[in-house]
Amino acid sequence: MSEESDNPETGSGKTGSGDGTDGTPRQHAEGRPKPGTATDTPAAGPEPEALRFFGTTWLEHDNGYGLRRVGVAVGSLAAAAAGCFVLRFAYEGLEIAKVGSFVNLLVVVVFAVCSAIAFRRTWESYGKRLDPETQQSLRSMLAIGFVGVLLAYFFRSLTEAPGEKLRRSEYETSRSQYERRTSRRTRNPAARRNRKR
Repeated sequence: MSEESDNPETGSGKTGSGDGTDGTPRQHAEGRPKPGTATDTPAAGPEPEALRFFGTTWLEHDNGYGLRRVGVAVGSLAAAAAGCFVLRFAYEGLEIAKVGSFVNLLVVVVFAVCSAIAFRRTWESYGKRLDPETQQSLRSMLAIGFVGVLLAYFFRSLTEAPGEKLRRSEYETSRSQYERRTSRRTRNPAARRNRKR
């Protein structure tokens, strides 16, 4: 008889039986690990919030964070420029239709005002959480002033990932609160009982 079959750790010579003796967690019939195993344990502490185009790279500035910033800056500026060309063509269409100078002026003013408001609201959203209901009511205005949204994204990308400062502040606050809670839980239970006596 071979040594492989006599080895009590391998039994009949088969490995990876899924019974936990080979270091792997026991699996359900459908292939998922049983609850309570190491793979089912959630990560300790709060997790950083992902940002669009950046994921969680803003936390440690790794995994191509700098290249992502350059990419979104160039992309947002190019999109804003393309939007301006589209608006220019639309304005020329109004001139060809001869709708009148008042209508032409009104269209320009509307797009300028909406773009300015969109820029300001987008810029403010990078520093604080805005009221969701207010944002919902301003969706149409933000859509009209999409050039302002793109420009705000571009200028913010020059200094950080848009929204990074707010997410970092919230993450550090939640992390410090979590560490204080865990430090209170891990204090010596015997010392607490002695104080109660």
